[in-house]
Amino acid sequence: MNRLRYLMCPPDHYQVNYVINPWMEGNVQRSSQQRAQDQWQKLYEILSQYVQVECLTPAVGWPDMVFTANAGLIVNQTVVLSQFYHPERQGEQPYFRDWFTAQGYQVLELPQGTAFEGAGDALLDRGHGWLWAGYGFRSMLEAHPYLAKWLSLEVLSLHLIDKRFYHLDTCFCPLSDGYLLYYPPAFDTYSNHLIELRIPPEKRIPVGEADAIHFACNAVEIDRVVIANSMSAELQQRLQTLDFRVITTDLSEFLKAGGAAKCLTLRLDEPVAGTPSVAGVAKRLVSLQGHLVDSNLLTEALDRIADGGGSFQIEQFNLGAHRPDPSVIHLWVSAPTEALLDSILNNLIDLGARLPDAPETPVRLEVVTQAGVAPEDFYVTTIYPTEIYHQNQWRRVQNQRMDGVIVVTEDSATCRLIRDLQVGDRVVCGVDGIHTLHKQSQERGQEFGFMESGVSSERRVELVVEEIAWELRRIRERGGKTVVVAGPVTIHTGGGPHLATLIREGYVQALLGGNAIAVHDLEQSLYGTSLGVDLSRGRAVKGGHRHHLKTINLIRRYGSIEAAVKAGVITSGIFYECIRQGVPFSLAGSIRDDGPLPETRMDLIQAQAEYSQLIKGAEMILMLSTMLHSIGVGNMTPAGVKLICVDINPAVVTKLADRGSLESVGVVTDVGLFLSLLVRQLHQLGQPYSLTTGY
Repeated sequence: MNRLRYLMCPPDHYQVNYVINPWMEGNVQRSSQQRAQDQWQKLYEILSQYVQVECLTPAVGWPDMVFTANAGLIVNQTVVLSQFYHPERQGEQPYFRDWFTAQGYQVLELPQGTAFEGAGDALLDRGHGWLWAGYGFRSMLEAHPYLAKWLSLEVLSLHLIDKRFYHLDTCFCPLSDGYLLYYPPAFDTYSNHLIELRIPPEKRIPVGEADAIHFACNAVEIDRVVIANSMSAELQQRLQTLDFRVITTDLSEFLKAGGAAKCLTLRLDEPVAGTPSVAGVAKRLVSLQGHLVDSNLLTEALDRIADGGGSFQIEQFNLGAHRPDPSVIHLWVSAPTEALLDSILNNLIDLGARLPDAPETPVRLEVVTQAGVAPEDFYVTTIYPTEIYHQNQWRRVQNQRMDGVIVVTEDSATCRLIRDLQVGDRVVCGVDGIHTLHKQSQERGQEFGFMESGVSSERRVELVVEEIAWELRRIRERGGKTVVVAGPVTIHTGGGPHLATLIREGYVQALLGGNAIAVHDLEQSLYGTSLGVDLSRGRAVKGGHRHHLKTINLIRRYGSIEAAVKAGVITSGIFYECIRQGVPFSLAGSIRDDGPLPETRMDLIQAQAEYSQLIKGAEMILMLSTMLHSIGVGNMTPAGVKLICVDINPAVVTKLADRGSLESVGVVTDVGLFLSLLVRQLHQLGQPYSLTTGY
């Protein structure tokens, strides 16, 4: 019986001379040549007990030639030559090509620019014969269809997401009889699902991080003998119970460059019976236009492709010659499956991307068959204005909001919540015939800086307040609409009188909140306390803990806040001013509410409907220390509305401000201080005018 053949390359010129993976960081010129020689020789001797080892002559100037696993992928007498991602290794390719040719292999080379790093990123399954192929760091997804076609194999694509495990063979080792040694956190969710779908639980051998970082998965297996740098006693015991024998040999010098036993070897005979070639790679051409660089739109798009498990190749990129000029990019986006590709395309359409290969393809409509349930592949709306192509024309979607669906009738397209769908509604599905409209960055330069998306806790709050006050006054003067979403912290921090002033002076056209802000505001009007604390002195009042329940009981006796105001019981505060000035408000209840007040909507669907109605036409929304109510409002608000999110907690502000809108900003400060500064700045801009109101 002929012995298996493996290829190795002596480490005569091995050294860590550059950094192309995390393992090399801090190890440049710190590798011991003698220890590397000794460790390589030990691995060579161990392998030689089981296989015939061929040696490739190392070349000066290419220290990583020692990692022969990256020379190419061999199946039968065909080798797909590697095309290295990094220039530091690209010079190795001619040496590997010449060696394979001299050995009589048929050498196939991928198109220029299609990175693929051989058996480091392509491993045959030992139980079923398909090819596991990695991508994400060194090899491109676009290489996988070539592997399937040229080698007549089913190719299963796995997306690597942990940069420490930059090659598939650093975290994934197929073993005899269909067993698999692997480190699950190195892969994205889809890839882990694919592994679990193909490999039954009793055949999967997941390793922990401690074993993974010692390259336990970067192992060579020959007839149930597993050779690796290091393995924990527990992992060795697990393999032994499965009838594998484990041999460990120190390869720490090579770990400094990010390699171990598998990286240092290449199996030269991989007999595989031909199977129908299958590579589940789908791709579409995508275009983006606008100020792609200065708005970070291009970076965001490429990140969304990678984070979604996809890959891309730029076909054309025309950079604007001058600052006002837009840039245009066309790129091919690939994903392992149509479903993943559609998910990525949805994310890109959210950024304003278009599909130039089908510029006027009508939207696909599917009919609702169960009330309150959308078709499987429905398109999820965003805050941005959206158009759909239907009946040979582009139509603007009405009632734009986040996290809805698009329902199409004969003469309209409208955003609707899933729960509101009725049997027979036609819902937009898929990605064709949809595009979103985004405001371009150069237009923002004419607006105030605070309208640019972001969170600022270091800038002086006064400067931010000055800009907000200026815009608030402009909105009031042109008869616009500002909505306030406020939480009870507004009262606790002393902001109640200032918010009441904004309402009285005509700066607020609608108020949204919960039961708590109303109770605390009314308690302050009645007793001068909030949750029993005297706000003027900052001290708890004896018996004050009963004040909020007494307040609720009093308002319930009168039947409404409005009735209590008209009766002269409530004489000041936020809701007093709302009643006097005719400013509408809506209070959304929760499970923790006492009472509640008569106006509080405990039916949350009704409350959402009221909120949605009150924010229509808003130009600015002030979100004051109430995360959940503000998130709800944000989801209902289309792009173009200026959102000001104020909270003392930076995490809350970031969550509220980071919604993809160019007009949202976070202000990290005490909400009471913010409101006092805002009122003071408005008064400095000019004397407020009086509103003539009455009952």
